[in-house]
Parts: sequence; structure tokens; C-alpha cells
Amino acid sequence: MPHTPDPAIFYDTAGDPSAPTVVLIAGGGAQLIAWHVDLVATLVDRGLHVVRLDNRDVGLSARFGGPDDIDGGYGLEEMGDDVIRVLDDLGLDAAHLVGHSMGGMMAQMAAIRHPERVRSMGLLSTIPGRDPRYILHDERPELMRQPVRYSREEVRAGAAAFAASTAGERYPLDVAWNAWAAVEAFDRGYAPEGFSRQWSALLRAPERLEALRAIDVPALVFHGRDDDVLHWSAAVDMAEALPAAELQVHPGMGHFIAPELWPELIAGIARAVEAGEARVRS
Repeated sequence: MPHTPDPAIFYDTAGDPSAPTVVLIAGGGAQLIAWHVDLVATLVDRGLHVVRLDNRDVGLSARFGGPDDIDGGYGLEEMGDDVIRVLDDLGLDAAHLVGHSMGGMMAQMAAIRHPERVRSMGLLSTIPGRDPRYILHDERPELMRQPVRYSREEVRAGAAAFAASTAGERYPLDVAWNAWAAVEAFDRGYAPEGFSRQWSALLRAPERLEALRAIDVPALVFHGRDDDVLHWSAAVDMAEALPAAELQVHPGMGHFIAPELWPELIAGIARAVEAGEARVRS
């Protein structure tokens, strides 16, 4: 199984390794399977080499505590560095980073700390800091104490109910797929306290909006106008800060990206990748 040296970050790959590499970075508590295999296949068909990774503290990657630990002692900086360590393990000088929610925050941090390793960014349903305008959820007190542990069936049912309740007005989420993915994640490595440790890292993450002004790589900023977790104004602010950004704000889209919008997403990623590769060739 491919993974980095300690601390181990598990990843998988698809497509021709000589093609431009796109690293898909999932959100808080999510495993690499959150990136649908059909989405990955379509990116491969566009001539891309795709890498998915389990962020630290989820899936098959390293744990930074036990069932009672809700703070792993790390920050968003180390999580961004994990992405770079995956590139190191693959022998890649640089890659294109695409992150959803927390994954987008990790992509930002990787680009800020290691600008020479990032050729383009896709920032999906994410924010550049903790401005109160951006955050539509509560303080998530359940993530700041030892989490309740659920059975496999309870996890499946909860994921189905969550998917049904968080879709945007125009694009309902696939309830059956989300239930399957929750069970698959349970079987790969059930550790709900891992999300709590990631959350602790996010609570002390540095503000990034001003630092993004110096990141001149092509970027796709993609957000839903109906996102009830993170407000779309964050996408506008990031697109204004980034010197080479394309902004897409989709009416009817919630926090998660429905398959109906994959064509727009994939085309935007492909444009950012091509622009990033052209900069290398010039």
C-alpha cells in the first residue's frame, strides 16, 4: 500500500504517472473515497494523473492520539505539509492541488508554505480564515469532547439522513452513494475522534487571505450559493485576492458538489491545470 514515511499518509493513484498530477484533498473527517471513482475516472480521461489521500487521523493514515484524545497537537501547517510529503514520496517536483472544504484550506497552506511545489489550485467550498462572515455553522461543540461512537448501521443511517438534509435547493445529493461511502469509510478505519483532532487544528489555523495575494498560480474557486456551512462570500474574497483565479458560484449548490456540476468542475480544473503547465513550459 503506498504511503509516506512516518507519519504515514496513505494515498492511491490513477492514470498515467507521466501526465500532470492532480492531488484531491478531502474535507474534515472525510477519507479519500469521498472523491467519487467516476469523478476520478473522468479526470483521468482528460489526460490527468490523479492522486487521492487519506488526511492524517482518518482512513488508513496515521493516528495522532487514541479514542479519548481530541487534540493531536498539530496544526493546518503540518496538514498542508502532508500533501507535500505525498509529492515527495511520488518523486514529483510539483503538482496541481484540488481541495474541498478543509482540503481547500490544506491546499492554501501548502501553496503558501511551498509555492514552488504547487502549479495550480482548485479551492472548492472552502474559506481563507475564520472571518465570521464565512462561517454559517455553530461552534460544533460535539467536536470538542470525546465523540460518541456509533455502530456500522447507525453510521450508514446517519450518513443517509445527513445527505438528504444538506443538499442544495437545485442539486439533491445521492443518498444511497453517501450511505455506501459512510459504510466503506467505517470499514476502512472508524475513528471519529480523528475529526475532532482535525477540528482542533482548524481552530488555531492562521488567517490566509493576505498571504494568498502572493500566490500567482492559476486557481479555480468553486462554491455553492446555497452552502449552509461556509458562505460563498469567502469564494469572492479568495478570487479577488488570488492574481490568477477563475470564480464559479453556483446557485442551488450546497456545501457538497453534486454530479450534475461535475462537468463545470472538471472543465475548470482542466483549465487551471493547462494554465499551470503552460507556465512551466514558457
